[in-house]
Order: sequence, then structure tokens, then C-alpha cells
Amino acid sequence: MFQYDIKRIRNFSIIAHIDHGKSTIADRLLELTKTISSREMQEQVLDDMDLERERGITIKAHPVTMHYQAEDGQTYQINFIDTPGHVDFSYEVSRSLSACEGALLVIDAVQGVQAQSLANVHLALERNLEIVPIINKIDLPSADIEGVKQQIEDVIGLDTSNAVLCSAKTGIGIEKILERILIDVPAPKQPEDDLLRALVFDSHYDTYRGVLVYVRIVSGEIAKRSQIKMMATGKTFEVLEVGIFSPEEKPVEKLRAGEVGYLVANIKITADVKIGDTITLTQQPALTPLPGFRLIAPVVFAGIYPVDSSDFESLRDALVKLQLNDSALHVEQESSLALGFGFRCGFLGLLHLEIVFERLQREFDLDIITTAPSVVYKFTLQSGKEMNIDNVAHYPDPTHIDTIEEPWVKCHIMVPAEYLGAIMSLGMDKRGELVKTETMDSKRLLLTYRFPMNEIITDFNDKLKSITRGYGSFDYEFESYAPSDIVKLEIRVNEEPVDAFSCLVHRSKAESKGRAICHKLVDVIPMQQFKVPIQAAVGGKILARETIRAITKNVTAKCYGGDITRKRKLWEKQKKGKKRMKEIGKVQIPQSAFMEVLKAEEGS
Repeated sequence: MFQYDIKRIRNFSIIAHIDHGKSTIADRLLELTKTISSREMQEQVLDDMDLERERGITIKAHPVTMHYQAEDGQTYQINFIDTPGHVDFSYEVSRSLSACEGALLVIDAVQGVQAQSLANVHLALERNLEIVPIINKIDLPSADIEGVKQQIEDVIGLDTSNAVLCSAKTGIGIEKILERILIDVPAPKQPEDDLLRALVFDSHYDTYRGVLVYVRIVSGEIAKRSQIKMMATGKTFEVLEVGIFSPEEKPVEKLRAGEVGYLVANIKITADVKIGDTITLTQQPALTPLPGFRLIAPVVFAGIYPVDSSDFESLRDALVKLQLNDSALHVEQESSLALGFGFRCGFLGLLHLEIVFERLQREFDLDIITTAPSVVYKFTLQSGKEMNIDNVAHYPDPTHIDTIEEPWVKCHIMVPAEYLGAIMSLGMDKRGELVKTETMDSKRLLLTYRFPMNEIITDFNDKLKSITRGYGSFDYEFESYAPSDIVKLEIRVNEEPVDAFSCLVHRSKAESKGRAICHKLVDVIPMQQFKVPIQAAVGGKILARETIRAITKNVTAKCYGGDITRKRKLWEKQKKGKKRMKEIGKVQIPQSAFMEVLKAEEGS
């Protein structure tokens, strides 16, 4: 049985690109340490969300405490904090790494180093974590172990002479991994004093118990009945339960320095828990909080609206609960003429948007629609006032604008060498600038690009995957704002501007985007009694136009034989009626049209 000793505690996480076997290694570690009995064992045991299982990706960080009897006869407590691999969840990764002393870098022996492993390694190196390289899937016939070792040394700069070779599926090398964690990952630092300092690295909402706060104890200890204080908000609570994850919640008497676990303190208001906050005791508080992690700014914005306006309150409650679970989600209320009341939400990327959208539909059973994703532009007016705008409805009068700046990102793309030409033309199409090209090995290249962010948030990943047949990978990080020629593309239906279809685009893309939207609207807006012009305009200039034909009635059907003037008279009468109808007629745009146009924009 584990007797508490800070020198026998190890805290680590796993860094890996999607599908390099991180969740399978986690499963094997849980099996080997007998944290989970073979009866309860299932694949991806830590990925408990349906979405995670279906997509084969990790979305949430899951902590778990394992006890392992090492070869030296001692029992060690190993706290593993599972982290997502996708670039959109790098905030989850940075929070998990803040609670650790070491990280396992898992690389697939077939695919080699990928773009996202590179990004997450830099996050770990920034925090001075000890990194243990692990080469997985060595049992596959196409595994290139020596080539992958060379890549890790050349691209990441880690020594691979003692890299662990394993196969998570067959269980080869898993025990070696545990022994290497004990040797290479340092134990938590001995605290300087006994004052309680606990880092809040995650939380989730439990319907019956309120907020469950995930903590890493840095110094002091926390037990049931402790009176605690949140240093960021100043709120105080009484602890009702403390425990560890194994992997289900398991209450314990107390959590001590170096340990990872959770606490329940009857916290009902989700805003009282701030991720990155420090918890201390009310009686003997710590004077300074722990260095948290930087608050992350959302980069992609989209509106989320209920299909039925009576669901507005339910949507608000659902977003508040999701925000607690995912503090990178930014939410503010807004309303639109076309879609009614809804919320403007900020996300870390497109996958993040997609996951939040699906979780709202599944976990809260809501019918919702989202508007097209957009980024934040910086406007400087001639009066000197600066504005941050992500919504076309807030676009200022063009005569008052002095400069517009758009966000640019630095993008690392890894592709097989034969697809270089296709990537170059995709880069030109997306207004990218190639910074440098590096050769990783005989088959693969690492390209560093600069892109305007609004070019890569819609369909860049899909296009990259299709032109490289799934072999290309990329990750991006925000670089800076740069002046740009951004215009408001206004879509007019029957000469009335419709904000829900309008968007902010670069002038060079305005015409092609306008054509795509107009073309789609002709198909999805039903025919009226009169002709309906659909126009895409920038300022006063019409860039594209389509016309929805009118439903016509054959008024001359009853005329047979006789003079043509009789028919002309009836046609003229019909024409006047249509003209009058057009002046006073309103075009009803169905809800489905908004959804279709969003798809058109993604596919354009």
C-alpha cells in the first residue's frame, strides 16, 4: 500500500498527435497498475464522452491516479493527466502540463513526427518539463524505428539513444515506460512552507453536487471540512469531499503536497471557479497566488442560435455549464434580425466550434444553428478610436475608417515531398506567404507559412487532407495583426440587405464569395409571385447577381383565336400587378436557407 512520501510521487502527461496511440498507452498503463480490473476494461477508457469514442480523439483532460510497485520494491503514486492532441485544444494541454513535472512524447513508428506533436512539445519545453521519447506501434510491418529516431533528434532536438520502444496494442514495452517515468520524471518539489496552495487546472459541473474542482496540491494539505478561499474571486467555501480519480472519483481523507485530485465544496455558481486560480485556506492564507496559465483569447467567432426561440433560456444554461467544463469558450449575448436572440461565441478553432456544437445538441438535447465562423478584425477610425469587430452587423461607416488590420498566423505544414506543388497552389489560393522549407527526411517536408487567419478557419484542413490524401498535417499559432484590404460583402434579397448572409472578406475574394452565395440562394429561396433579384455588393458596386423567377400564371389561356391586342392587354395588366406586388411584397426566407448558405460558404 502507498505510504505518503513526496519523493515517491510522479506527475506526468502524454503528448501525441491524434491517432498516435496515446489513449491505448493510457489503457495499458491502467491495466498494468491494476487501477482498472480486466472486467471493467474497455478501449479508450479515459475518453468517456461518446464524441471522443466516435472520433477517436481526446477532447477533455482526464486525470487518473495509479499505484505501482516498482522493481526496487517501493510503491509509487503515479498521477497521469490525459491531454488532447489536437491543436484546437492546446489550452487543455497547457493547463494539464502546468500540473506535471514530466511528459511522455509518443510518436507513431510509421507516421513519424507530426505538426501537432511539435506544437505540444514546445508547450512542455516552455514549462521546463522532463520529456521521455516513446516510439509506439513498433510491431507494424511498415515501422521505421531508426528513421523516426533521426526525425525526433533533427526536428525536436531530443536525445533518442534511450527512447522506449513499445506497442500499446500488444503490450510490448509498457512496463519499461513505467520504470522510465520513475527514473526520468522528477518528483514534485519539496514545499517551502505548510501554507495551502492548490492549482485549479480543470472543473466540471455535477447536477447533484455542484462544481467538481480538479486540483494539483503544490504545498500544504486539504481535507474534508477545510475552509478554503479562491484567490482570484475572494469567495470562501467549506470542503465537503476530497478525492482522487482512479479513474472514477474515489473519496480520500486528505490531499497532500504533490498530489492530484478533486474537491467538492457545494459551489453552485459556475463563475466562482476560475481555471488557473489558486486555492488557499481562509485561516492561514498564502500571500501570493501560484503562477497560473495565460488566459487564452478565442480566435474564431460564430453565432449560436436556437431554432425555436423558446429554447433561448435552455441554450443559455447549457452554454454556462459547458463554459465551466471548457474555459476557453467565450460567450456573449446578441440578437439578429433574421435569427432572433442567440449568443456570439468565441472558439480556439474550427474543431473546437464543431465539438461545442455537437455537445450542445447531444448533452443538452437542443436544436441549434450556427452562423459562418469569422475572426476579429481591428479597425482604426479617422477619429483615432480603435474597434475590435468580429460581426458584420457592427461594421462602421466606410467613410470613417482609417485602417483595418486582420490577424495572421504562423503555420507549420508537414507533407510528403511529392505534394509540394499542390500545397504551393493551395497556399497561393489562401493568400499565404511561404517563409521556409525544411527537409525532414527523404520523403517529408516541413513548410513554414504565414496565412491570414480568416483563410484557414473554414476549409483549409479539409483541402489539405484531400490534396495530400490524408498524409498532410498542420498546426498554427497566432502571430500578429497586419493591415489589410477588408471589405463588407453585403447580400441583398429584393434590394433589402440581409445581415445573416453578409460577411467581411478580403477584396480579392469578394467577387467569388458573392457569386457562390447568390448561386446558392437561388436554389434555396422558394419562388415568389414576382421576380426576386439577389445581389452581392461591396459599397455601391454590385459584384454578382442572380434572379429567382416568378411563379407565373398563364392569363391568356382562356383566349383562343381573335386579335393579339386582347392578349397584350391581359399581359400588361399582369405586368402592372407584378410590379406593384414587388414594391410592397416581402420575401420570406426559410430557416433552411441560412443553413444551406453556411454550407455553401464552406464549400465555395
